[in-house]
Amino acid sequence: MIVFYFVPIILMLHRAVDNSQMREAMPKAAVALAGWDGKGLPGEPVFAIVAGDLKLARKNRTIAKVGRRLNFDKSGFYSLLSRSGRKLARIDDCRPCKPALLKIDKRWGERSYWVTLKRGLQDSTMIYLLSALDLRYNDNNQIVSVPEKQAVYISVITRTIYISAAVTILCLLLGFPVAYFLATAEPRIRNMFMIVLLLVFWTSLLVRTLSWILVLQNHGVVNSTLMGLGITGQPLDMIFNRFAVYIAMTHVLLPFMVLPLYSVMRGIPTTYVRAAHSLGATPFTAFWTVYLPQTLPGIGAGALMVFIQALGYYITPALVGGPKDQMVSYFVAFFVNERVNWSMASALGLVLLVLTGTLYLIFGRKVNIANMKMG
Repeated sequence: MIVFYFVPIILMLHRAVDNSQMREAMPKAAVALAGWDGKGLPGEPVFAIVAGDLKLARKNRTIAKVGRRLNFDKSGFYSLLSRSGRKLARIDDCRPCKPALLKIDKRWGERSYWVTLKRGLQDSTMIYLLSALDLRYNDNNQIVSVPEKQAVYISVITRTIYISAAVTILCLLLGFPVAYFLATAEPRIRNMFMIVLLLVFWTSLLVRTLSWILVLQNHGVVNSTLMGLGITGQPLDMIFNRFAVYIAMTHVLLPFMVLPLYSVMRGIPTTYVRAAHSLGATPFTAFWTVYLPQTLPGIGAGALMVFIQALGYYITPALVGGPKDQMVSYFVAFFVNERVNWSMASALGLVLLVLTGTLYLIFGRKVNIANMKMG
């Protein structure tokens, strides 16, 4: 648990806020700007130190990394540092460096760039976590919301919760009668259906997801059957949308709902329901007041397992969903594979971890309270 669970999580937490590579690239500038009060423009000594670090960063070929990191915080920093480093490399001694830098690029005369540079050269940073929540720093170093057109991640997080909750409800509605059937069936029938249910675990997730593409596509099994029976005159749009995501994820996660329910239902004595019937309760009343409350531990465990796993799903929505159906895990993979921005990927992963832990505590507490009341 320590090596394969806690250590990776701690490393992810550290990567989401770690900014030490910036101080290593421009160490003297980091110290000099730490003493700047942030009012107006820094003095000539700070300009000279920054110019020296820029020349060193260009020589060490780290100026591009610094520019990309600062450009994430304020657009235009990459071109500013690249141009300044290139021009400074041709000058042996820029002193006085303040007018030299202002001549190279007028942006050195804007306070907002110096505020961003000071913030970016600290050992730790909050910009990735803020960005994951559609927040950012303004020119006065205050946390504000990003413009509405740039806001992405809150809607993605909301969509992830919504899809996960919908899949959990679908799994419960389908899994409850299946689990009841397994719990009350004869051993021979129960064993046969249990093997069919466990086939899901013996098949690759990728294969199961791709099979739904074949089933739901325009000329797939479902559309061909519907058109063959004359129910529809043209193929229904059932793939690469939210409907396909619900179907595929429910199919994959259904066993995680059925098995906890089945294990609880097997332990419920049938005499309780018969006693309720003998006392005059209708079948619905006996089920609702006697049988269902005893299945709450199974419902809670199954719903928690399905919901938490659904929160982190990536392959299924990526293959059968559309652009508006992607979840948080898709963007984590995007920043790792496409942008090679591990800090942003870690920040999104941290948000997902906090969300999962919070919901686990809330849901677990609610289920425990329900069980206490039932007892």
